[in-house]
Amino acid sequence: MESVGIIAEYNPFHNGHLYHLEQVKKKYPNAVIVLVMSGNFMQRGDVAIFDKWKRTKMALSHGVDLVIELPFPFATQSADFFADGAITLLEECKVSKVIFGSESNQIQDLETIAKTQIENKELDSLVQVYSKLGNNYPTALSLALLDLTGKKIETPNDLLGVSYLKSIYQNQYQIQAETIQRTNDYHNKELEKSISSATAIREALKEKKSIENQVPKDTLLYYEDFHFLEEYFPILKYLILTEKDLSIYQTVDSDIASTFQEHILHVNSLEELITSIKSKRYAYNKIKRMLIHILCRFTKEKANLFQKISYIRILGMNEKGRKYLHSIKKDLSLPLISKISKEKDPMLEYEIETTQIYDLFQNQLQKKEYDSFPIIIK
Repeated sequence: MESVGIIAEYNPFHNGHLYHLEQVKKKYPNAVIVLVMSGNFMQRGDVAIFDKWKRTKMALSHGVDLVIELPFPFATQSADFFADGAITLLEECKVSKVIFGSESNQIQDLETIAKTQIENKELDSLVQVYSKLGNNYPTALSLALLDLTGKKIETPNDLLGVSYLKSIYQNQYQIQAETIQRTNDYHNKELEKSISSATAIREALKEKKSIENQVPKDTLLYYEDFHFLEEYFPILKYLILTEKDLSIYQTVDSDIASTFQEHILHVNSLEELITSIKSKRYAYNKIKRMLIHILCRFTKEKANLFQKISYIRILGMNEKGRKYLHSIKKDLSLPLISKISKEKDPMLEYEIETTQIYDLFQNQLQKKEYDSFPIIIK
């Protein structure tokens, strides 16, 4: 049975995601579509505006056949770590292809850049040169790659695509990669007529603007209840004020740890805190990722323990996905988790802890974690 993998956050699911799925189905009409989806916290340092169960329902109702959760330790880290966790899960699930959105839609260029990052010994020294000139790591890397390959890469989906390719090459996985043209600018905060970025949609929701033209009509029923990272500001303020050493948390350097504690006394919102700290070295989303790690008590010690995916957790499936799962079940090397028992994998146990933190303002999800999931759609 042919299978195609996609990797997404669906924060929220919008018309661009629907277009991506339609293009995948057009290319591979008989394939099983396997989605690796982040849980309740996002790679760019944010909370999901809808919990993972609602987003699973959206995915299944729009063409995905099987939804697998990307655990928190991978979902909230750098592009390389995020990509390695997601690609590993797709490889484990015997997916033959991964198809991702790309601004350039030039898979050969992305492959060249990925191989250069792995193989070229000059790269690290060039990155150090550009870093010493005051550039943050992504910019320094982009400039070094331009010197070595003559190809420029700086858009978010292309950068993430290179990380997917690196994971495939470094692990010698059998997955083939393909791209679909990205039709909008991820960074654009303005709503467009039909296909807008998730960033623009979230901004519109904060401003109480209508997004009915930007998302599938049947998803609008979920928009009665959503939330943002800003709601956690009082908790974050308490943690920053009371923690003696913030540098114990993953991605938090010792120099910025003291900066957090200096600035938190003089700000009244999360936005004020981030904008008062961000710099050429510490970009906006990098700071948000640090705050997620502080909020969820994700220490460097924990991060060292969770270096490899240790289970496959199924969030939902339809009949096609169920049949595919049954066909590969005997070949899986990782435990398959469809319902959580009291005896838990340490990484899964931590996932439940982060769900409790995410759910502080709703108190609805803890029971769901132990209910008879995955979600099944006929």
